[in-house]
Amino acid sequence: MSQRRLFVTTALPYANGHFHIGHIMEYIQADIWVRYQRMQGHEVHFVCADDAHGAPIMIAADKAGKTPQQFVADIAAGRKPYLDGFHIGFDNWHSTDAPENHELAQDIYRALKANDLIDTRTIEQFFDPEKNMFLPDRFIKGECPKCGTKDQYGDNCENCGAVYAPTELKDPYSALSGATPVLKHSEHFFFKLSDPRCLAFLDQWTQSGAVQPEVLNKIAEWIEPGEDGKPKMGDWDISRDAPYFGIQIPDAPGKYFYVWLDAPIGYLASLKNYFGKTGRDYDAFMADPTTEQYHFIGKDIITFHTLFWPAMLKFSGRKVPNAVFVHGFLTINNGEKMSKSRGTGLNPLKYLELGMNPEWLRYYLAAKLSGKNEDVDFNPEDFMARVNSDLIGKYINIASRAAGFITKRFGGQLGAISADGDNLLDHLQTAAPSITELYAEREYGKALREIMLLADRVNAYVDQNKPWELAKKEGMDGRLHDVCTTCIEAFRLLTLYLKPVLPALAVNVEAFLNTTPMGFADARRLLGAGHAIGIYQHLMQRVDVKQLDALFEPPPAPAVERVVPGGEPIADTISIDDFTKIDLRIAQIVNCEAVEGSTKLLRLTLDVGEGKTRNVFSGIASAYQPEDLVGKLTVMVANLAPRKMKFGVSEGMVLAASHADENAEPGIHILNPWPGATPGMRVR
Repeated sequence: MSQRRLFVTTALPYANGHFHIGHIMEYIQADIWVRYQRMQGHEVHFVCADDAHGAPIMIAADKAGKTPQQFVADIAAGRKPYLDGFHIGFDNWHSTDAPENHELAQDIYRALKANDLIDTRTIEQFFDPEKNMFLPDRFIKGECPKCGTKDQYGDNCENCGAVYAPTELKDPYSALSGATPVLKHSEHFFFKLSDPRCLAFLDQWTQSGAVQPEVLNKIAEWIEPGEDGKPKMGDWDISRDAPYFGIQIPDAPGKYFYVWLDAPIGYLASLKNYFGKTGRDYDAFMADPTTEQYHFIGKDIITFHTLFWPAMLKFSGRKVPNAVFVHGFLTINNGEKMSKSRGTGLNPLKYLELGMNPEWLRYYLAAKLSGKNEDVDFNPEDFMARVNSDLIGKYINIASRAAGFITKRFGGQLGAISADGDNLLDHLQTAAPSITELYAEREYGKALREIMLLADRVNAYVDQNKPWELAKKEGMDGRLHDVCTTCIEAFRLLTLYLKPVLPALAVNVEAFLNTTPMGFADARRLLGAGHAIGIYQHLMQRVDVKQLDALFEPPPAPAVERVVPGGEPIADTISIDDFTKIDLRIAQIVNCEAVEGSTKLLRLTLDVGEGKTRNVFSGIASAYQPEDLVGKLTVMVANLAPRKMKFGVSEGMVLAASHADENAEPGIHILNPWPGATPGMRVR
């Protein structure tokens, strides 16, 4: 097999927070594939970077009292424990705010412009009158114009996948302030994706095998002509107005590239930075027609990676991806979305801090992953059972049953193997092509099932020959040596097959077996009689249920010392200045209705004396019928920042009394002022 040259990336994490378990799943999936390719003898360059630009970074940095650059640097400084902890072996980690990315983004833009694929248009754009800034697409939310799903972003719908302009949203609101945005005119730059050249290329590229069939079905909806003869996908707005943290558009003062233009270019920038540090020629590598380029991404960013990105590369004269591998989301307990507040989140750093073996998680996720765009479910009980059964009971058990006899009875040296052992090992060796093919296709679950079937066969051989009984019988040393040697040779082959998934354990096994780092070509040979192995030390512990319980245990409530009647502690002392910051107002409930899809919430329409009404969601449905509250007076917090909820935006909070356990007697009681109070009066 001739050596291949591969350039592999994962989606860039946005630099406004720490890694979550979805990132780790994607990185593990890609890392397994990269390790497999290297074990085949191929040259692989595996890089990633922080996605550092955009309004969210700028806004978050401002809130933190930092420059965007410092904010991003602080986030990046926390990446290493996650990556090292789960044995994810990127060759380089960079940033989209680096010089290489500024240069490449501007070069690609100039090439697209020279190819007559950049257009300028004056557009109407949403402007937040409270924040005094144009709103990025991701800070405008509303109802999807295609499927009607509420609270969707201003550029694409997470439910139906539709791509649209923010102005097409129904009932839009600012995610920054909750205010209704107004339209203002601004000149913007567009990448002409609707150009026939782009459409023809994308039609050809997407059907070339570059994406999975289920992804192709979705892409086809965007690029095939509709009833009006035009594709659903229009031209792509690639500019944003100042203030904006990003890369300036050449010869366009006050205009910046939309973050999704420069983010994928960060793949190239990270590779260029890596080659600069290692003395490789980046331009020659990317110009080489044998170089292959692959991206691992989640299904929520298909649009950008399978339409915008390949077209940008193609028409700027660059290599297009050989394939984009799309995976689904990670859920828990049969499809439930992970939630920190409900104690169903899987915090990857907490997992490591609890001393849980990172290769347990690598194995479990690999056992669930396939080459398709499918969600992966984490079930704690299944996790423990699968790891303990497969890795400990089936795999590790083989070495632990045989190694001691080799060391104590035969000087640590392997012996000759008889016919039945040869047959077993030949069966394991002939499985190598099938297993490697499954790794190549990212069918990790199928590969691991096949490996565990091989382990079952080895364990059947062990149970059949019972080395612990052979050791007690006189004259059976030869057979004992034969059986234990067969087990150690089989264990080495199984370790080789598992190495892309369990790299750290494989290193320990290589040391124990006194062998060089294994590649898949080593499946064709055995260690052989006379080979000396080391002293066996236990290679992996079982999962303890206490660890799992601790992993999913919700954060403890703050410790409190003072307790009053009713069982709820008094909060910490505040000053009068703290109290006066809360604006409490008399409000009249002019309407009240149940919230569809919620058993806890009521939607209150409140008159606070402002000349307009407010919308407030309150968790009092267990205590009141909506009709009983209409016309009543209550007290609300009027200066609470608007809060976006699943069912809409809540513009304040009504006050109610209850014990800590709201279901206990006497229940929930909404505050009701004495007669004579009127809407708008301040409570002091």
